[in-house]
Amino acid sequence: MKQYLDMLKHILDNGQQTSNRTGIDTISVFGYQNRYDISEYFPLLTTKKVFYKSVIHELLWFIRGDTNIKYLVDNNCNIWNEWPYEIFKKSPSFKGETLNEFIKKIKTDQEFAKQHGNLGPVYGKQWRNFLGIDQLQKVIDQIKTNPHSRRLIVCAWNPTEVDKMALPPCHTLFQFHVDKDRGLSCELYQRSADAFLGVPFNIASYSLLVYAIAAMTNLKPKEFIHTFGDLHIYGNHLSQVKEQLSRTPTQLPKIKIKRIPQNIAEFNIDDFEIIDYHPQNPIKAEVAV
Repeated sequence: MKQYLDMLKHILDNGQQTSNRTGIDTISVFGYQNRYDISEYFPLLTTKKVFYKSVIHELLWFIRGDTNIKYLVDNNCNIWNEWPYEIFKKSPSFKGETLNEFIKKIKTDQEFAKQHGNLGPVYGKQWRNFLGIDQLQKVIDQIKTNPHSRRLIVCAWNPTEVDKMALPPCHTLFQFHVDKDRGLSCELYQRSADAFLGVPFNIASYSLLVYAIAAMTNLKPKEFIHTFGDLHIYGNHLSQVKEQLSRTPTQLPKIKIKRIPQNIAEFNIDDFEIIDYHPQNPIKAEVAV
């Protein structure tokens, strides 16, 4: 994953210090692109451990059209916890609960989770019901029947519902392409990208989506292209980025899909096997909310 490390260096070398809504300044560049060959290997960082089960669970959550964190919390995927917690803190129901106490209530109290665990009409809602249109299924059907269409697009940015979302979509639009050798590629446009914490998840997630759809349409995974708008490193991640840049990448893992369902929403985590993933130690950092 030299491309990823080169990207971090590019931000450090060329970025400008910028303030933003989180209160934690970033070093930011605007406009960047990486390409990952996913035909043989799966692009899961080896210079730090990426908790790939959380990647898989989050993608399954998107695919199923879910927008409540309960499924994620129940499966020990904690990447979305802070956003509904910040909303909960402003509600009349808040009684000084810590984030951990909030998550425990989400896990154990179905009614509490229903009331306070929802993020609004975020990714899954838009993928599966964008003003009544199931974009994801429509694209899968088009790949099967009209694979060379230039309209194989799913858009998560819905201007009519953005203000109702706990966090407007960062990865906003993706497009598929089928080549003459039956290779399936995907290009993602990401309007805003946390280079250290978020981007490794995004790379793995959309590559996994390519693998899943390729399996369902009798195609071969080929390439993931990652295009960025505002690409940034948070000021409180600088030491972690420098530590990661001091490490040498090793061989990427492979992925095996063990079962192909009739409907993409029927995939489960046991259908995916990551093979020969030998990452270096995790590098922890705080998310900016």
